[in-house]
Amino acid sequence: MTLAAAGMGHRLPSAVVAGRLFLAVPLAEAMRAALRAHLARATGGRPLPGRRTEPDSWHLTLRFLGATDAVAGARLLDTLRHTALGPAFAIGFGGLGAFPRASRAQVLWIGVDAGVEPLRGLADAVERAVVAAGFPPEPRRFSAHLTLSRLRPAHDVRPILAAAPTPPAVRQTVDAVVLYRSHLERDGPRYDALARFPLAVRPDPEDA
Repeated sequence: MTLAAAGMGHRLPSAVVAGRLFLAVPLAEAMRAALRAHLARATGGRPLPGRRTEPDSWHLTLRFLGATDAVAGARLLDTLRHTALGPAFAIGFGGLGAFPRASRAQVLWIGVDAGVEPLRGLADAVERAVVAAGFPPEPRRFSAHLTLSRLRPAHDVRPILAAAPTPPAVRQTVDAVVLYRSHLERDGPRYDALARFPLAVRPDPEDA
């Protein structure tokens, strides 16, 4: 099951919430389509270098949890069910970038531009919930980006960054956080959606 195709209720029984887990925001189909077109223009229609992430599995990771047993998984579910994640908001993507540097890139990514502050706030709320559920705190600061390709050996991606057109103007509403289980397979990772935690719906100003 790919990330994009997963059908989810609010949660599944705690017995299945175990394995290599992470919390993320999935991308909507319209956003994935816009990003695919954007990358095709940046590369002149050629594939990205390195090991590319599949568009159907694109997501914004908020917190990687790693190997988790059923007891810890049940505790995490219960904590997140009682966590206020804040109101829904919109995001949009900005420019392409590379880690650690463009001349010898090991990761090619596209950053979140519009909505980056509420996305960071959501990541902070998720982090507090994860720590409250008994997981160790994440020492690294949250980075609002979508990984597009991993490059081994390192690759010079400066021509791709220079050729990238204006980022797509498409926006997506972030209205939930999803708990996923990752399966590392020969053809690349596969993700199962285990639970969905909705954000609050913003009131319509006309109804106020």
